[in-house]
Amino acid sequence: MDKKAKKILMQTFWTSQGWRSSHAPFSGEDFEYARSHGLMFDPLTIRHDELISRLNELHIMIPKERVAAAFLHSLSARKVHLRSALSSWALTAELPLHTYGEQHVALPGYSSCGHCDSNKLMSDADYTNADLNVLNFERVKWGGIRLNHLLYCWLDLELLSREEEAAVQEEDVAILKNLLQAAESCTEQEGPRKLEKRWKDCLPSSKNERDVLMEVLGFAGVLAAKDTPRTRKGWDSDFVSMAVWQGSDGYSQERANHFFGGFM
Repeated sequence: MDKKAKKILMQTFWTSQGWRSSHAPFSGEDFEYARSHGLMFDPLTIRHDELISRLNELHIMIPKERVAAAFLHSLSARKVHLRSALSSWALTAELPLHTYGEQHVALPGYSSCGHCDSNKLMSDADYTNADLNVLNFERVKWGGIRLNHLLYCWLDLELLSREEEAAVQEEDVAILKNLLQAAESCTEQEGPRKLEKRWKDCLPSSKNERDVLMEVLGFAGVLAAKDTPRTRKGWDSDFVSMAVWQGSDGYSQERANHFFGGFM
């Protein structure tokens, strides 16, 4: 990743005090430089149906082993922008080619598109002048925020397809094993915030990066709430895929093997 282009992207949205209240227009020499290096983009107008078609093509290009390798490689290298491709791939892997109004949903939880809703994807019929830059900023800084948004999943996989295939080291596999073991070691009443603290010594990371890492594994089904009674009080509003996870859920060996079996 070009360092100057990354700095331009970061400074467009972020200061030492946090989010900028406003940002400069997406034009000018700096923007053109970041765009030429694939880190910033012109506004995008696209329909849901075209996004679905593009995602279908990306799944033909990108096997699950490639997203798993990118995820693993990111752990020791702290390349957080490579992590969410795992959840983007998992969330869209079962999507059939479809149109937005094809399947009706009476009580949408995520989208009025029935196919997207059943796959926990937030989607709209049309996107007009959509800002891909803020999505990529979140991806590069923390590993992504709007992980189950259809537009983000497409952008995430599109950008992964332009990356060189990642090499997995023994250290990466060891980190993953430690993360999963920490989840398995949680007591029944411990929730995702307790797990995040357990992960503090497992890999180089910030709290926000660990939160996103949990969400990625949650959406991928590796960390998923089992179909058992919830004994932990309430739910954690800091999370989406991990909101009701409790220590007794541990992790799914089936999903872990599905993605990472070839590396472990």
